[in-house]
Amino acid sequence: MKILCVMGEYAYGDPSRGEGVEHAHFLPALRRLGHQVTFFESFSREPYESFAELNRALLKRVEETAPDVVFCVLMQYEVWIETIRLIRSSGISVLNWSTDDSWKYSMFSKLIGTEFDLFVTTYPELVGQYHRDGIGSVYVSQWAANAETLTPPVSAGSCRYAVSFVGAAYGNRPVMIKKLRREGIDVACFGHGWPEGPVEAKRIGEIVRESQVSLNFSEGAHGNARGASGRQIKARVFEVPGYGGCLLTERAPNLEQYFRVGEEILSFEGEDELVRAVKTLLARPDRRDQVAQNGFERVRREHTYDRRFDDMLKELSGRVKKRSRVPIGWSVFEGAADGHRLGPVLTMIRSSLVAVASIIWGRQRGPRAARRLAFELSWRLRGAWTYRAAGWPGRLFYRES
Repeated sequence: MKILCVMGEYAYGDPSRGEGVEHAHFLPALRRLGHQVTFFESFSREPYESFAELNRALLKRVEETAPDVVFCVLMQYEVWIETIRLIRSSGISVLNWSTDDSWKYSMFSKLIGTEFDLFVTTYPELVGQYHRDGIGSVYVSQWAANAETLTPPVSAGSCRYAVSFVGAAYGNRPVMIKKLRREGIDVACFGHGWPEGPVEAKRIGEIVRESQVSLNFSEGAHGNARGASGRQIKARVFEVPGYGGCLLTERAPNLEQYFRVGEEILSFEGEDELVRAVKTLLARPDRRDQVAQNGFERVRREHTYDRRFDDMLKELSGRVKKRSRVPIGWSVFEGAADGHRLGPVLTMIRSSLVAVASIIWGRQRGPRAARRLAFELSWRLRGAWTYRAAGWPGRLFYRES
């Protein structure tokens, strides 16, 4: 099968944040399954001057590669609804892996889910909400580990780090780390916002494997979606045992569906329980080694992207009837692109929004704050229009998006 992957090479399109999880693990897994995979960069704003150019380039890539499936990981409104419809109407199946439904569902998934042949969520508790909102394309999958990087655990005595955490410094994470350090526990932190900064994807495995305890925090970066907890199962939940680490994770919904908590991974709730759990593991290397081994075996058996994507693509093939291939409707696209032009009135609106936001949040943060305000108003008042070519957030704030 020929698959065109539309996603970012780097997290949030920012090279300083390191390689994105999807680029690092999704493409290799699809290739191991025997598929012919090509990549289209959709997160970075550097290659193009506008979203119109980005969408035009994507459609040209579709023409060049003639894929059977376009596999999207959309961040926001970078790929227009019109573009998705043109790809599907040309006879190609389109799926989207939707991240962060715990806080993005109402502003994102609910508004565009019907546009895809398969819309993948990692939140089984939201399936009922999807169906109530008329999104029959929903499919439940989950993050996993890269089968290529699976590494058996080493003993606690061979580890370089007592405790490590790899991930961005936001939310309750700095507070939890400070608590551990006040208790005399040495914690090595890597990622955006920590003094050590981000590390390359290949180094993450080395850090985890050389740590007696690997931490994971389940708090999302934003608020909750209706019907879902702000806690979420993250990719690290599967990656840590797959790298041979002993995972101690903050509790999150549905963990028990994937691991025997207490035997294959360990969990905590709150600062005091975190401290007790870490001290116990450091004092009981035999316990730590057994948990690491059990978790590794579970991931190797059940939780790799190879298995996830094989099941997902079979589901897609079963749901989508074979469609005739027809040329891309370029006249339709160019009509949409014409509606994306900024014009003098919107240029003035943008300048006014940025000026006011810059007074409040400063010159550096002002433009992004203005974009966020435009986006929040847009999805609440205009819904799916936000994700069309004419949507104001994309027209007004290309570089800031």
